Order: sequence, then C-alpha cells, then structure tokens
Amino acid sequence: MSTPGKPHALFAARSMSHQNRAEMRLAFDNVIKLVERNRATLRVPHDVKPVQNSRDMHYHYRPEFFLGLSGWTDFSFPRETFRLGPDEVCLIPAGVPHEEQIGAPPDKPFRNLVAGFYNNTLSLHFAHEARPGKPDIEVIEFFDAPNLDVFLKLANAIAQTHGTQGPARATVLQGLLLALLGLFRNIVETGTGQLNSDIGKVFQAKCLVREQFANSELCVQHIAEVLGCSADYLSHLFHTETKERLTHYIQRIRIDGSILALESTKLTISEIAYASGFADPAYFARVFKQHKAMTPQEYRLQIEARRKQQEAQPKTVYYDRLDFTHGVPAKKDARPTAD
Repeated sequence: MSTPGKPHALFAARSMSHQNRAEMRLAFDNVIKLVERNRATLRVPHDVKPVQNSRDMHYHYRPEFFLGLSGWTDFSFPRETFRLGPDEVCLIPAGVPHEEQIGAPPDKPFRNLVAGFYNNTLSLHFAHEARPGKPDIEVIEFFDAPNLDVFLKLANAIAQTHGTQGPARATVLQGLLLALLGLFRNIVETGTGQLNSDIGKVFQAKCLVREQFANSELCVQHIAEVLGCSADYLSHLFHTETKERLTHYIQRIRIDGSILALESTKLTISEIAYASGFADPAYFARVFKQHKAMTPQEYRLQIEARRKQQEAQPKTVYYDRLDFTHGVPAKKDARPTAD
C-alpha cells in the first residue's frame, strides 16, 4: 500500500479499535462464505517480470492481499489492468509492479481490507480515500506471526495455481483461498496486536527499508527524517537492538531483492542492479560479492548448475537399484506374443 515518497502513513495510522476488529472479523466471515459457495471472485495479475522498476509503479518483496469492501480499486500493471470491486479478492505476487487508483459512489465511501507481510509479522489494515483517487491506511494492526511462512506459501500457491489450467484448478484454488482466509480470520480473533504499543523506531526503520529499497536515494539520513530523529541516534539504536548496522541492513535487503530477481527472472545484471536500488551496477557487483562471496553472474551460473544437477538425479529409488528414467508408458496396441 505504501508508495515511494509517502512512507508516513504506516507510522501515523491509528491502531484498530474493538469495533474495527469486529468489522474485520465480519469481513473475513463474509468472504469465506462466498468462497465456500463458489461465488467469490479472485483476481491475480498475469505473469510479468518481477522486481523491475516501472514508471509510477511500486512493488513489494512479498505478496500483497486485498479484499474489496466498498467502492472499487483500479489496478494497473505493466501489461494489464483490472478493477477490484466489493467482496472480491486480489492477490499481487511478490515483486510485481503495480499502481492503484480508487473510486466510490457518492453514497458510500471507499474501503478495502489489506494484508501485508514482514519479518515474523503480519499487518492487517483498512484503507480509505486519503485524497482524491488515492488510498492510504486508516487503521492498522500488527500481529506476531511465527508461522508467517505458512501464510506466504499459501499466497504463493494461490498465485501459481491461478496461472495454470487443469480440471481441478477451481477446486485447488478454493481450498488454498479458504485456508489463507481462515488463517487471517483466526489471527484477528486470537492475535494480541501488542506490536502497536511497542512498534519502536527499529521496526519502523525495517518496514521503511523493505517498502523503499528500490529507491536509490534511500539512506540512514532519509529514514531518520521520516521517523523524526537524528541519523546518529537511529544508527546507534538500530545497532544496539539488532547487532547490525543500518547501512548494512539496507544493503542486505537490496541484495535479497536482487537474489529474487536472479533466481526468477531473465533481467540483465544492470537491470537488476537498478531495480534493487543501486545507482551503479559495478558498485552493486562489489556489494553483492561482499555479501554472497561471489559475483551476481557467478550466482546465476550456480543456480543453473544446481538445476541441472537436480535433473540428473534418479527419478525413482528402489531398494536394490536407482531408476533415472521418467518411466515409459505402456503401448495401447501391445498384445501377448504366442510361443
């Protein structure tokens, strides 16, 4: 939901009240019933090059979940657009650039329910129309989610399954979506949400880095200005709490983003450098080698070698032999031969 140059909303938004939580539970209950009856609409953008900079668009390291409540959201992607309406679900895969333009009828204001994923932390917030056509955070809750990997695996599986074809596609999508919505519903019901009272500048700094890592101008000074403190104070606090320098953390998050691109796209090394927030591809290569003990090109070659090695492994393991074939289908016209 956050866009470059507008990071303040995440930290200025109010925490959810008991009434907000009740509304959120009701919203999840309603969409779960729709999915159970096969009456829910799921929207997922088609395949695009992930982790690339597109004009007026932004992307996230992890999937983003939207549930339309009232009004509409017009999503724009590099190669397509679609509209999300009330009681419809949208899942944007990690790294997919997008832009949001919202609207609503005169008698009912715009409102969406949005889920974001951080380190062992899940955020759920209501979005409203902060200025004409633009959404922003109204109220937000951060939940401790030690099982965050389960949420992410379900979200990734939904995105992958949506892009496939098969006789059981609808059934698989229904099961995955119900599981994800059920986890959201449970955490609203049982989560403490205590992170709001003790979110701290360290957590805010981490959120900001993950939201803005592709911005080559992102630095400790900029983050400190957003958080309303001095750069020296923030650097000292961050190092005290995490045992890691903030400058190193920024580099590490950018390298994490570049690794995602190296593993899942055919972008050039220079394109990946720019998309990961590095203004100079040569500097990117040096930083990458400092973190991974190899160059980006060497890392990509290693990935390809690993894939080929996996292909060369036995397909079936028996107690007395290894079978390296994929199996041979029986011939339809095969008949027993006479002696």
